[in-house]
Amino acid sequence: MNNSEYPEQDEISGVKKTQAPVYGVGDSTLQAAGGEQGVKKLVDAFYYYMDTIPVAAKVRAMHNPDLSESKAKLTTFLIGWMGGPSRYAELYGSINIPGAHSHLDIGLEEKNAWLLCMQKALDDQPYEETFKRYVMVQLSFPAEMCRNRR
Repeated sequence: MNNSEYPEQDEISGVKKTQAPVYGVGDSTLQAAGGEQGVKKLVDAFYYYMDTIPVAAKVRAMHNPDLSESKAKLTTFLIGWMGGPSRYAELYGSINIPGAHSHLDIGLEEKNAWLLCMQKALDDQPYEETFKRYVMVQLSFPAEMCRNRR
């Protein structure tokens, strides 16, 4: 078999190679999210679910009634976290995610409700499934670090 005729196949096995997206490098994550506007849409959807899913009521009660600042902070944080401009520190000061949430009563139920809202928000977006999984895996670590009770 002449491999030059099948450049997308492995030389030895003949197995077709696929290009898996790479996230977490440069601004690849931000680009996969649709840029800054895509992140804003994601955050708006996230807080929509925070407002409407009964299981998230405890987490929603931890926020101010007016979500403007929470939305701005999460959007700014996610843009930087996804490889975009890091504006969080200049706008809000340095962030220590567990420390910023240490005054809140966060257990497994609250963590899971937060993650559920994010999963539903991700599912609303026109993202690739691999990207949605990547974001959820990455966000599960800081979510767990914010837990301060069982």
